[in-house]
Amino acid sequence: MLRFILMIVLFAVVSTDVAGQEAKRRWEMMNQIRRDKFDLVLPEAMRENDIDMWIVMNREGNDDPLWADLGGGYTGSTGYYVFHDPRQGRVERAALGVSGYLLEQGGTYDYFGGAGELADWVRERDPARIGLNMSRAIGAADGLTHSGYEEIVELLGPNYAARMVSAEKLVSDFRSRRVASEVAAFAEAGELSRQIAERAFSNEIITPGVTTLEDVAWWMTEQQFENGLGTSFGFPSVYITGPDGIAATSSDRIIQRGDLLMIDWGVGLMNFHTDMKRVAYVLREGETSPPAGIQNAFDRALAARDVVRRTIRAGKTAEAIEEDVYQALEAAGFGRMAGFNQPSDNELTEVIIGCHSVGNLGHGIGPSIAFFNPVRRTYVVKPSNLLSIELFAYTAAPEWGGAKVRIPLEDDAIVTERGVEWLYPVSQRILLIK
Repeated sequence: MLRFILMIVLFAVVSTDVAGQEAKRRWEMMNQIRRDKFDLVLPEAMRENDIDMWIVMNREGNDDPLWADLGGGYTGSTGYYVFHDPRQGRVERAALGVSGYLLEQGGTYDYFGGAGELADWVRERDPARIGLNMSRAIGAADGLTHSGYEEIVELLGPNYAARMVSAEKLVSDFRSRRVASEVAAFAEAGELSRQIAERAFSNEIITPGVTTLEDVAWWMTEQQFENGLGTSFGFPSVYITGPDGIAATSSDRIIQRGDLLMIDWGVGLMNFHTDMKRVAYVLREGETSPPAGIQNAFDRALAARDVVRRTIRAGKTAEAIEEDVYQALEAAGFGRMAGFNQPSDNELTEVIIGCHSVGNLGHGIGPSIAFFNPVRRTYVVKPSNLLSIELFAYTAAPEWGGAKVRIPLEDDAIVTERGVEWLYPVSQRILLIK
């Protein structure tokens, strides 16, 4: 299946119609994704979280974070996307006070009406539990404002107000469980980000002694502009790492021979955002390859990534999987780093992982095998979840006086019943700049 999806992706990347059909292609793809999500993912997400009706409020000038997921559209003042689960069959879906050609022609809603119909819509269906987008832990699940909550309570009355609950976990499940059309779109975004990042770290863009870090970052930003791509990270992080750590990031620092360069960035395409890293070395005069210590550090990072990839399996909480990964790393001869960017002076290659959710944001809202997502660490990793397989490996290098070389690896993948599977060609070598 993945091979077929990637063939579609490669065709889409190279076959953009210059006559203006790219916008329509992306819209049609998003409509297919939405239909699949509403038909296949939303029913199980609502039932697992015991939510009979999900109401997402939208205001003009203050769209809910799931606005694009739910179809976009124009809201004159206040509108609602409303989903009702009769507990069997398909989920009923309505757009009340949200309109527009792209939404109405998308084929994903059963009914379009006015915002003033919300109270009658709720009373006629009499849901036992009503989910609202309120969350302290997940920003994308926290779109309902305080005044918006007060307005819904006033409209529906105290009886239904008592049935209102947070839709935090529902939102996470709905977004992070992927259908095949989503995987195809996300893989397309991943391939575009990879192509741009690897071109950025080449002599096409970099002339040692002339090009600055910010020159590279601006070139990458221009590529996003020319290809109609967004980002959830702002300016690309193009940085230099040395014996004392990160020396400069996306600044006017001129790239010199002997520099060890990294990119950390992602692109946005059709409501999907990637997150990846690449590593490059600027050859000194007479060199044809990186110094042995730097190459060894990179090779050790690759070995650690292989352990991480082979250990992650669906069916456990992210927290339990994280512990499995560290135990596997230690059994393979790696050290577990005490904290982020806190290597010790021992001889081991020390590793810290941050295999976070990815997808609609560079840092997604699904199960996350990462210390910086404490609530999402408690969620069970499911087949079809997208993960950014991220790690930092620190290995001592004699060329750096015994200091540890920080090698970051990060590429996006999907979790399947077989384990972790890559969605595009991942980082396998240090890129060389002559």
